Amino acid sequence: MIPPSKDFKQDPKTALSTQQPLGKDLGVLTTGSGNPLPSNQTTQTAGPRGPALLQDFHLIDKLAHFDRERIPERVVHAKGAGAHGYFEVTKDITHLTCAKFLNKVGKRTPMFARFSTVGGERGSADTARDPRGFALKFYTEDGNYDMVGNNTPVFFVRDPLKFPDFIHTQKRDPRDNIHHEDMKWDFWSKVPESLHQVMILFSNHGTPDGFRHMHGFGSHTFKFVNDDGSFHYFKWHFRTNQGVKNLTAEKAAELESADSDYATRDLFEAIERGDYPSWTAYIQVMTEEEALNYKYDVFDVTKVVSKKDFPLHEVGRMVLNRNPENYFAEVEQAAFSPSHMVPGIAPSEDRMLQGRLFSYPDTHRHRLGANYLQLPINRPLVPVLNQQRDGPMCFTDNSGRLPNYEPNSFGGPHESHGVRELDAKTEVRGLVARHAYDLTDADFEQPRALYNLMSDKEKADLVDNIANNIAKAQLVFQRNIVPHLKRIDSDYGSRVEAILKQKNSAY
Repeated sequence: MIPPSKDFKQDPKTALSTQQPLGKDLGVLTTGSGNPLPSNQTTQTAGPRGPALLQDFHLIDKLAHFDRERIPERVVHAKGAGAHGYFEVTKDITHLTCAKFLNKVGKRTPMFARFSTVGGERGSADTARDPRGFALKFYTEDGNYDMVGNNTPVFFVRDPLKFPDFIHTQKRDPRDNIHHEDMKWDFWSKVPESLHQVMILFSNHGTPDGFRHMHGFGSHTFKFVNDDGSFHYFKWHFRTNQGVKNLTAEKAAELESADSDYATRDLFEAIERGDYPSWTAYIQVMTEEEALNYKYDVFDVTKVVSKKDFPLHEVGRMVLNRNPENYFAEVEQAAFSPSHMVPGIAPSEDRMLQGRLFSYPDTHRHRLGANYLQLPINRPLVPVLNQQRDGPMCFTDNSGRLPNYEPNSFGGPHESHGVRELDAKTEVRGLVARHAYDLTDADFEQPRALYNLMSDKEKADLVDNIANNIAKAQLVFQRNIVPHLKRIDSDYGSRVEAILKQKNSAY
């Protein structure tokens, strides 16, 4: 047997209680049915930039199991707050999309927004260092459209096979039910594509001052589709009109102790006193050729598309002007999914988005039931006519005597003949395989640029925040992550390393 690393210590205060000695080979990774897995990092796609394939059993099986791991609270985004409001179109973009809720300047669409922390449980603090969920539901004349994003323009991983593993690192150790920093830094050191988001997380943007003072992003690349089937790729940006405000680590810790519901209270009380928060919605737009030839992969959610290359174009504004009457009925039971799209908006080939299209509705069916879309907060304003019947907690007349199949000869609902398909016509050709992303310097360029944009104070806060957190992990994980930080920027990595050396003479 290979001896354990000299850096490994089974310290119950900091070490993973389930950790095996480093270097020990436990065997081949398998599916639940014992089948060996050739890859746990890369989804099967049709070509390097093609969409994910339903035949990828491991992806579907892994996501489906992950969606059912927690009951009854959300696996992620468990702690949140919400409010009702409206979205108003302020600029004409009918040359880009036939989406009806965007087809006229001045048009208003009722909506509901939910903001949340990501990794924390329902009783966790609003001021925790964590990304913030930014989920919007538009009740349009073509059914509901959900924009399900975060307060950051990027994410930790770019392949849906990695998502359950990442979230596990943010949760509790299955043996002792305790959070361990080892889990996070072990994963991040082995998946350095995450370091762009990690840098944002450990800057002061990782502790926003409530929900009203943060931007929102769709993060993924989507498609705007027009009546003739032409399409453009685009990205959502919702910029707060209250101004961005963030908390220092010290202030966030103070509020965590003094008022763990700080952000929830701030949003609710602002709306109650008539100080309605608002966000201006912008888009970045690319032609298919521009997107496919861009210097970065626009389908890689760990990357941003530069606003210098593709400027922001205003679309509208959203205003939140009414608090829920009942938290459980409206906020807790609200269910958002990026697969809830209206004609005129379609998904791109982004792998993480493709995984979410399946995973979100699947987890809602587990958490809320097969008929979760019949709940008042999730129900569209337009009639729902389909062949879905029965299931627990059916709140409607179950479509009465109408036949439950289509086509039929009894006047049941039929296909929308003459209405354009949801998706733009996109040719997909490629070798079906698990096309891995190669780690290149491109994965470090954007974090490097972000670091160099920071002020001296912002750099100092980032270095202190990240070093103090890394110091809680085992020495082996500290040493594993520092070379990646130096690859981002030598000054950044060296300053973090200096603090780690001060805290641990054995470094």
